[in-house]
Amino acid sequence: MEQIKLRLKELRIEKEKKQIDIANFLSVSKSLYCRYEKGERSVSLEILWKLADYYEVTIDYLVGRADY
Repeated sequence: MEQIKLRLKELRIEKEKKQIDIANFLSVSKSLYCRYEKGERSVSLEILWKLADYYEVTIDYLVGRADY
């Protein structure tokens, strides 16, 4: 879960977005999204798909299985 936390925050910062921006995109609360970034809450496959599409990366990249 640590890799997901690091990649979510890293990608969000690269896009110059705030946590509330991504939470709104995902239709979740800011506090829930914050827990995703901190690795305190599991991310569903549906949310991973949305994030991968948003950031134009693969789910494997998000979860740390690929470095590209």
